[in-house]
Amino acid sequence: MEKVRKPFQGVLNIIRFNWHFYVIAFSLVFIMCNIIHIIEKPYASLVTSISILVVASIIISLIVSMYIYDISGLYRLNWITQNHEEKLIVNINAGFDETSDLLQKKFKNAALITLDFYNPKKHTEISIKRARKAYPSFPKTKPINISNTTLSDNSVDKIFVLLAAHEIRDEIDKIIFFKELNRIIKPNGQIYVTEHLRNFPNLLAYNIGFFHFYSKPYWNKVFANANLETTQEIKITPFILTFILKKNGNTL
Repeated sequence: MEKVRKPFQGVLNIIRFNWHFYVIAFSLVFIMCNIIHIIEKPYASLVTSISILVVASIIISLIVSMYIYDISGLYRLNWITQNHEEKLIVNINAGFDETSDLLQKKFKNAALITLDFYNPKKHTEISIKRARKAYPSFPKTKPINISNTTLSDNSVDKIFVLLAAHEIRDEIDKIIFFKELNRIIKPNGQIYVTEHLRNFPNLLAYNIGFFHFYSKPYWNKVFANANLETTQEIKITPFILTFILKKNGNTL
């Protein structure tokens, strides 16, 4: 079986790109552990409990991330169907691309266009900047505005937006983005949108971090407003869901 990623690449990247968060968290735990003996017993127990919760939360989130990104088979792309008649596929990312090379290998007979809607004025997270520095863009990646891919109407067989659409934080902007995808996808084409959801499993895994995601009803509302219809849902793990979309009113 072809090796598609390095061992533990996903969870190690999370640590690598977000190391400042872990330094801050463990520094706070270190401080709390060192003041326990100088504060009164009821408060010392509280501080101890908080320290344990912080460490446990970090460990759980990393274990879940390892399961999703390194164990689940997400990046083997076996959950993506192909009819071997695709002529043009498009992969869209938000500044960090881990899938264009994999998609190119899967769709060997199709042309691949990679688009990047990263906007340094809007996407200011230090983690994305570190990721972009560590991983150069896929060859010939084209920067785009979310409202204009510059591709022709009804020209694309499959569009992939994998773990990227949530980086468009404004709802109106999301609708504009998906309307643009509606414009370029063929009448019988498919749009794959993979996302973490703001649901109970992600709350358990990432606690307040799950607010960075959006709920399933929210995504369905965005798709409907862009005149797109969900034809299938693929739950790769309890933590992420793939929506397969088509133009509303067309039959695959």
